[in-house]
Amino acid sequence: MKSEESEQVMAEWRKGWPLVLAGIVGFGFYSVMIYSIGLFMQPIGDEFGWGRSQLSIGLSMASILSIPLSPIIGAMIDRWGSRRLAIPGLILISASISAFALTNGSTTQWIVLWLFYAVCSLGVKATMWIAAVTSVFSAGRGLALAVTMTGAAFAQIIVPPYAQWLIAEFGWRAAWVGLGLGWGIPALLLSVLFLFDAHDRNREQQRQVDPNTLAGLSVKEAARCKDLWLIAGSTILMMMLTVAVLVHQVPILTDVGLSREDAAWLASIGGIAGIAGKLATGWMMDRFSPHKIAGSTMAFAGLGFFFLLEPFRSVPVIIACMFVIGYSSGAKLQVTAFLTSRYAGTRNFGVIFGVMSSMITVGAGIGPTLAGAIYDGFGSYSPLLMAGVPGCALAGYCLFRLSPQPRFTASAVDHESDV
Repeated sequence: MKSEESEQVMAEWRKGWPLVLAGIVGFGFYSVMIYSIGLFMQPIGDEFGWGRSQLSIGLSMASILSIPLSPIIGAMIDRWGSRRLAIPGLILISASISAFALTNGSTTQWIVLWLFYAVCSLGVKATMWIAAVTSVFSAGRGLALAVTMTGAAFAQIIVPPYAQWLIAEFGWRAAWVGLGLGWGIPALLLSVLFLFDAHDRNREQQRQVDPNTLAGLSVKEAARCKDLWLIAGSTILMMMLTVAVLVHQVPILTDVGLSREDAAWLASIGGIAGIAGKLATGWMMDRFSPHKIAGSTMAFAGLGFFFLLEPFRSVPVIIACMFVIGYSSGAKLQVTAFLTSRYAGTRNFGVIFGVMSSMITVGAGIGPTLAGAIYDGFGSYSPLLMAGVPGCALAGYCLFRLSPQPRFTASAVDHESDV
């Protein structure tokens, strides 16, 4: 990296680190449900007699609801900025998670609670934090996105043992409230203090947005862009496979003979690996060929799926596999955000990444329910693990097929329509 670029990176970090801090905690809060629901499956299932596919279907339905709404939220971010949506969103999602304490055994109520959570969570989706950081960071965008997204990895480290402790000490109903308020209050305070993106800074200085920050594709051009479709395809595959494992990781580990407590702590290894994956991948994508780094990282997860199969697994191998899957899983959303910003530009990033977020949601929604159905049908997660090997390889291949990164200019924006 040239000295001028290094100075620009340092200048961006001096101004933008509080925003990244707010993004870490806020983005982590959005991930709390994914990393905790596995801990609730056994106690809720035992109390109401529900199967794992029934327990997982709420998360899938909530994800489906957000698919058509994510681009709308992205367009709202492009218009008003992240702050005006994220602060009320944090309040609502805290309330919606706490409301799961009211679960009474009705499948209809269970689905309604998830639908309420889905609507509330739109205000704290990944797009919110990614768009804010993307608008402020340019030269150091890869690492800034990586650090912001460590929030999900920290959630993966903290939430499983924290949720298990809450359930064991206070019961599963009180555990929902502990999750909703225990993470929600700090996230809200940090966002009130530090969540100021380019929209807020421009309003503060009473000036228009720098046109150089708006270079990129129109929405119509993005819809025709082969590279963005390859990124979306890779993302759907990786989200489907890795979220399935993350949601069911505690049951997967207990099925091979580990206690719930050991499984909860072992699941945290994936979070530690996720932090390493985000930071290493972000650092490398700022310096080397981004699509090759991204493709290699996605394909790497296939090794973890392969060695979790019954002929190979032992405690040391399981630990290594959770690290490998956690490493690639930790980088997947950051890879999508970074590549989308580079291949689409920042001109309509909110709405374009909103569409990409819908693709992310498709994969994340299908994965857990599919994993539950596989277990209920086969009595084992082995078919899921076997499918993960070629699935990860294909996801990596899609990213290797990307074209050379385009260069957008403000002059191009001046002559193109936004729609």
